[in-house]
Amino acid sequence: MARVKSGSDNLVFGLDIGTRSIVGTVGYLIKDKFHVIGQTVKEHETRAMLDGQIHDIQKVGSTIKAVKEELEKKLDVTLSDVCIAAAGRVLRTVTTKSEIKFEAEKEIDAEDIYNLLMNGVEQAYTEFAAKNDSDIKFYCVGYTPMRYYMNDYQIGNLEGHKASRISCDFIATFLPDDVVDGLNKAVAIAGLSVINMTLEPIAAIQVAIPEKFRMLNLALVDVGAGTSDISITSDGTIVAYGMIPTAGDALTEIVVQNCLVEFETAEAIKRAAGGHEVIEYTDILGLPQTIEPKKVLDMLDEKLEEMADEVATEIKRLNGDKSVSAVFVVGGGGTVPGYTEKLAKKLDIVKERVAIRGKEVMQSIEFENDDAIKDSLMVTPIGICLSYYAQSNNFIFVEFNGQRLKLYDNGKLTVSDAAMQVSLSNEDLFPKRGKALTFTVNGKSKMIRGEQGDSCVIKLNNEPADLYTVINSGDKIEVIKSTAGADAKATLGSLKEIAEPLHIVVNGKQIELPRTALVNGKLENEFYDITDGDDIVIDNFYTVDQICGMLDIKLTPNITVNGTPAKSSTKVYEDFTLDFSEEEQNELNERYEDEEAEETEEEEETEEAEEVDESEEAESNDTATPSRGVISEADEGEAKNDTATPSPGVISDDTATPSPGVIHDIEIVANGKNITMHGKASYVFVDVFDYIDFDLRNPAGRSVITRVNGLDAAYMQELKEGDNLEIFWEKK
Repeated sequence: MARVKSGSDNLVFGLDIGTRSIVGTVGYLIKDKFHVIGQTVKEHETRAMLDGQIHDIQKVGSTIKAVKEELEKKLDVTLSDVCIAAAGRVLRTVTTKSEIKFEAEKEIDAEDIYNLLMNGVEQAYTEFAAKNDSDIKFYCVGYTPMRYYMNDYQIGNLEGHKASRISCDFIATFLPDDVVDGLNKAVAIAGLSVINMTLEPIAAIQVAIPEKFRMLNLALVDVGAGTSDISITSDGTIVAYGMIPTAGDALTEIVVQNCLVEFETAEAIKRAAGGHEVIEYTDILGLPQTIEPKKVLDMLDEKLEEMADEVATEIKRLNGDKSVSAVFVVGGGGTVPGYTEKLAKKLDIVKERVAIRGKEVMQSIEFENDDAIKDSLMVTPIGICLSYYAQSNNFIFVEFNGQRLKLYDNGKLTVSDAAMQVSLSNEDLFPKRGKALTFTVNGKSKMIRGEQGDSCVIKLNNEPADLYTVINSGDKIEVIKSTAGADAKATLGSLKEIAEPLHIVVNGKQIELPRTALVNGKLENEFYDITDGDDIVIDNFYTVDQICGMLDIKLTPNITVNGTPAKSSTKVYEDFTLDFSEEEQNELNERYEDEEAEETEEEEETEEAEEVDESEEAESNDTATPSRGVISEADEGEAKNDTATPSPGVISDDTATPSPGVIHDIEIVANGKNITMHGKASYVFVDVFDYIDFDLRNPAGRSVITRVNGLDAAYMQELKEGDNLEIFWEKK
C-alpha cells in the first residue's frame, strides 16, 4: 500500500463506484478509529452505469482515474491498490453451515478460523451451483459468519479455545461474473489493482450498524442511484442480504419527463426539492423555467410510494415475513423528503424508527480535513475501507497468472496454495495422458493407453519454481498448464495375437503364413489402424483356397490336408500338412525357373551395356579385374582348393547341385549382405527373415516389397545359390 510521506500507517484506498457518482476515500486505521485523510466525489459525465451495472467500461474507468489522480495530488502519494464494493444487482445468497473436525482436541488459532470460513465459502458455492439453473457464472463477492460453535455450543470468538470440533452458520453472497468483471476492468484502466472486494450492504453496515447494536432486529437500506441494497441484523449478527433494482434514478427520470430537461438538470432539481426556495432551471428548448419544491415532490410522490413498498416487502421477506424494529437509511436516494415516512408506514412502525444515518453513526471516524463530507453519502465509501481491515488481517497478496489473489498468511504458503485458491485442477498441474484406445480381440477387451503429456511449467518472479516453492507478498506466479500426450494408436500388425505367424507344411516344406483378421466383420491387413470400439477377430487357420492363392497354384482335386482330399473351404490350422501332386509342383518350379531365366537375361543385357574403363596392374598373371557379377579367373592370393570366390548373385561353375531331399547350405545376398542359409533341403523366400533384422511388427510403410534378382517375388518362391534378395517397406 502507499504511505503518506510523513510516515503514517499504511493507507487504504476505497472506491464506491455508484450509478451516478464515484466516491474515493483514503484513510488509515489506528486502534479502533479510522482516520479519513482524503475524499473526492466525481459524477459520471454520461449514464455510463445503470442499476449498479457498468455499461461503458472505458468511461467509468476514466472517471475512476480522475478520482485517483486528484487524491494522489491532494495527498502527495501514489495509489496502486484499491478496495471496491459491488452493488446487489441480481444478488443471490446462500446460507449454510461449515464444520471442521480435528483428530484430537486442540487450541483454535486464526488459521483454523480462516479454514473454517474458506470451507464455508466452498460449500456455499457448491450448494449455489447445484441450484443455479442458468448458464450465468456467479462470483462470491462477500461472506459473513453469523454464529460460531465450539463442540456444538455457540460462542462469540473461537480463537484461543480448545475444541475437537468447530462450526459456523454462514451466509455467502453471489453476483454474476459480468458484474464483477466489469468492475475489475474499469479499475484496471485507472492503473489500480483490487485487493479487496465486498458487497455494498456489507460495507455500509460496517459504519451504520456497529456490532453492539446487532443484537436488535434492524434493517439497513442503502438507497443509491440504481439499486436499494438491504441487510438485516438479529441476535448479534447479519442474517440476510437483499436488493431491489429501484432507487434515486427512477425519481430523476420522472423529473426529466415532467420538466423537459436532460438527466443532469433533473438530478439537480430533485436534490433542490428538499429546500424551500423556488427552483430555477433551463429546459431543453433553452427557455428559463421555475418550479416550486412542493410541485416536484408531488410529481415524485407516486414513485416514492412504490419504492417504499418494494423495499418494505423485501425487508419483511428477508426477516421471516415480519417487520423489523427499526430501519437505518443511507445513500443519496434516501434523502428525498417523504421517503422515510412512507417506508415506516409500509413497515407499520413509528416514523421515528426509520431514520437517515450520516454523521451521527460516524463516532469512530476521525476526519482530518475541516471540509470533510460527513453525510449519509459517505457511509458506504468509509465502510468499503473498513471492510478491508475486517477481511484482510494476516493476509498477503500475490499475482497468479495475472490475477490478484488474497491468501491467509500462515508463514508457510507455497505455489500450491495459490493454485488451490484459483481452483486450478490437478489435470492442469500434472501430465495428462492422451485418449486411450479400447477394442476387443476374439471377444476379450483390450486397452492401449495414450502417451503421457508434459508437466506444467511454473515460474516465480520469472525464475523456475515448483508447487512447493515458498511464496511471499507481492510475488508473481506464472503457471503454464500441463499438456495432454498423443492419443493411443495401434495397427493390427502390432498385436501380439497377429504377430505370431501360422506354421504349416506344404509338400514337405514348412512355411509361415501371416495371421488374418476381421475387423467389424471386414477383412483387414496388418497395416490397418485400429479405431476405438473395433471388434477384431483373428483367425487361427487358412482355407485351402486362400493358401493356393498365396502360392499361386491352381485348386485341384489332388490337394490333400493331413492326407485327406481337401475342398476349397477346408481349414488348415497350425502344423497341418498340405500336399499337392508332383506335376503341380513341377509346374510351380517351372514358373519360378522361367522368372529366374528372364531375370538372368535382363542382367546379362545390362552387363553387356556397361563399359569398363579401368587401368589395372597385373601382379602375377596379367589379367584384368573382372566386371561385377562375373567369376574371376585371377587368383589374388592363395585361395583354398585353388578356386575363385563367386561374385554375389552368380553361381560358381565349381559348385555341385545338391541332390533333391539332401540337407545343404546355400549362399545368398539379402539387402547387400552375404548370408549362408543352412539346415534345410530346400529354401523359399520367407526363410530369409530368420537371417535378417527386418521388423514386420512395426510397419514403416504401406506394404513390404520382396524381390529376387530384381524381380518381384512371392513369399514361397524357391531360392537358389547366389540369389540376390531385396526386402524393404514401400513408402506411404
